[in-house]
Amino acid sequence: MKAMILAAGRGERMRPLTDHVPKPLLPFAGRTIIEHTIIQLVSAGFHDIIINHAHLGKQIEEKLGTGHQHGASIRFSPEGEQALETAGGIINALPLLGDEAFLVVNGDIATDFPFAELKNRTIDLAHLVLVDNPEHHPQGDFGLDSAGKVTTSNAQQFTFSGIGLYRPELFLNIPPGVSKLGPLLLQAIANQSVSGQKYNGFWMDIGTPQRLQELDFYYTSRGKDHE
Repeated sequence: MKAMILAAGRGERMRPLTDHVPKPLLPFAGRTIIEHTIIQLVSAGFHDIIINHAHLGKQIEEKLGTGHQHGASIRFSPEGEQALETAGGIINALPLLGDEAFLVVNGDIATDFPFAELKNRTIDLAHLVLVDNPEHHPQGDFGLDSAGKVTTSNAQQFTFSGIGLYRPELFLNIPPGVSKLGPLLLQAIANQSVSGQKYNGFWMDIGTPQRLQELDFYYTSRGKDHE
């Protein structure tokens, strides 16, 4: 199964750190954000990795190259300076992702989620990993019913972690260009075509400089900097 890391975001909340460095290349615990994710994916058996980029994207290509230093085979899906949003970025990369289900991971999260357990999962159109709502997103995004289907109607809502499996068919008939993933997911959820799971382990949205500092402390204080 192939994996895609979404790395095209402008990182507005990270400014001024992202004025001259793309957000995925910001460091914590001795490596850049995106390198931590690549190493986790490779250790879980995902070696074929596609990375999209926009703002200062050439820096990402220069930093990562082919990915061989991390045991990966990396290909890039450039979008220019104007990012295509999540769905648009995935659609732009579909020729690299192939005809089977693929894993997508947001490039601005940190987690110890066991990616290997997704590698052979059978899905309908999508499968989402949900987490407890962080302080900055208390309302959550989706619920889970007793059959493991993602729903929008449950009283208890969780936050979408930015980790998901998708089939190419989810993006059928969506024209190239800027488009968001949310509306596609909502339609698929309404058709009961999206499964999900709740993850209770470590997860963080690296959205601000303060959270980046907190993350660095979390890793270094636990001796995780060389994992």
